[in-house]
Amino acid sequence: MNELVVISGKGGTGKTSVVAALARLAGRSVVADCDVDAADLHLVLAPRVGESREFSSRSRAVADPDACTDCGLCVEHCRFDAVRLDPLRVDPIACEGCGLCARLCPADALRMEPVVNGEWRISETRSGPLVHARLGIAEDNSGKLVTLVRTQARQLAEDRDLDLVLVDGAPGIGCPVIASLSGATMALIVTEPTIAGEHDLGRVIGVVQHFHLPFAVCINKHDLHPEVSDEIEAGCVEAGARVVARVRYDRAVTDAMVAGESVVDRGRDGAAADLIALWSSLREEVTERIV
Repeated sequence: MNELVVISGKGGTGKTSVVAALARLAGRSVVADCDVDAADLHLVLAPRVGESREFSSRSRAVADPDACTDCGLCVEHCRFDAVRLDPLRVDPIACEGCGLCARLCPADALRMEPVVNGEWRISETRSGPLVHARLGIAEDNSGKLVTLVRTQARQLAEDRDLDLVLVDGAPGIGCPVIASLSGATMALIVTEPTIAGEHDLGRVIGVVQHFHLPFAVCINKHDLHPEVSDEIEAGCVEAGARVVARVRYDRAVTDAMVAGESVVDRGRDGAAADLIALWSSLREEVTERIV
């Protein structure tokens, strides 16, 4: 099974638009939206939304004030100052779910209960199934939710005999990105010709190289600042990375997004032509990697 992960050093580079185009060009494949903190691939692929499933990755202390004997052990040993007495209560924001208070309580007035951190779904698009998720407000453990999304996507690919999983990874270099990359066939890094784009590209290349993962680079909106685009390509050559595509700035991308479509659904010129050439190059390279 081939798994292509599309990531970016920063947000706003056009990563999701690139993924949407690749999904339409690849045909029948499984698409996984692993940008769970701000999932928006469904806005472009316009899926038939599937049933929501809860995601829980930790527990939180819950108080039973009627059973409390006011011994104070929980307050004394809670390092997060999450427990209060008179009456017994737990601050759900401060509680880190370590479970110490429940273990120490002689009256069983504190217990641990699972916390719903978010939700995930399997939806259907014209290009195949889409596995996507949404992390709850102010919730953590996004890396675990990313792993769940990728696991479900791989299982779907096996069940439906599809040989490509296309992953829309999170921007940056944090835990969700690392969870998106592990075990993939290849990574495509999308960058833009700005100072921030060039800087953060260097950071995310370092992450990919740390995991010895084959990768390529796409410079999106390259014609907005050709000089910086040239600098980025020169830096990629130094880092041992190949720039597989330069995608021009095209208002048609925005127009397609507003209409809930990919730009390749609206024509074969402009940015769409660049993305078609990108997919042609990537399809051969991903296949070579797996062989």
